[in-house]
Amino acid sequence: MRVLAAGVAALLKGSVGVLLALLLGTGLARAETLVIAGDLWCPVNCAIDAKSRGIFVELAEQIFAESGIEVEYRVVNWARAVHDARRGKLGALIGAGVQDAPDFIFTASAPGVSRMCFYALRGGSWRYQGLESLQGVRLGAINGYSYGAELDLYLRTHHDLAQVQLMTGDHALLSNLRKLRHGRIDVLVENAWVMQALLSARYLHGEIVEVGCRRPDIPIYLAFAPGLADSARYAQLFEQGLQRFREDGRMDELLRRYGVR
Repeated sequence: MRVLAAGVAALLKGSVGVLLALLLGTGLARAETLVIAGDLWCPVNCAIDAKSRGIFVELAEQIFAESGIEVEYRVVNWARAVHDARRGKLGALIGAGVQDAPDFIFTASAPGVSRMCFYALRGGSWRYQGLESLQGVRLGAINGYSYGAELDLYLRTHHDLAQVQLMTGDHALLSNLRKLRHGRIDVLVENAWVMQALLSARYLHGEIVEVGCRRPDIPIYLAFAPGLADSARYAQLFEQGLQRFREDGRMDELLRRYGVR
């Protein structure tokens, strides 16, 4: 009996090993992974090694974790990210507008908006009231960014430094912020989420204030790759998660943590 029992045990052990090998070989034992990517646009998505990796990144990680799906976050320049997602190398784009990638799969509601606003030192009387109101101020912006069709045209057609000053480089926004504080420009334009987070991090809300915004706001999404079979399911799961986050207050808490009001 002892010999028989030992034989049965060995057979069972061998069968388990074969089953595990089959599972690993077919990928069934691997966790499901969704790869998301975009260029750096903090607080929407921040540096990979940052303590807080961004609003959209955290939303994706937490929402998909509730369905047992791991999220892999990559930082890729925007044109490459769109290209790779269309080819199925990436699962989703971070912070895309519908016009950026109209063939992608979008959720019914947007996790955020891209609102371009104008900022000046506290105490001034100037307010943005359309393009005409920009004629009397020195406007700081970032070279290569899009601020909407009308404002983009204004920036392209006004080259006098007394009207428009464009910054370049990896720290262009910080350069514009320094110029504003030192009186070298009167107003700067920037995405409201990005600017609010920066002002909170540097304790500048009392010194620099919003003085108007360009309308309309542009909804931004986690846009899922059009050629992947799971994209529709991912979009549905993400939309359901967004609704849960809004209903139970987790969305508001996440935005507060990033200094977004």
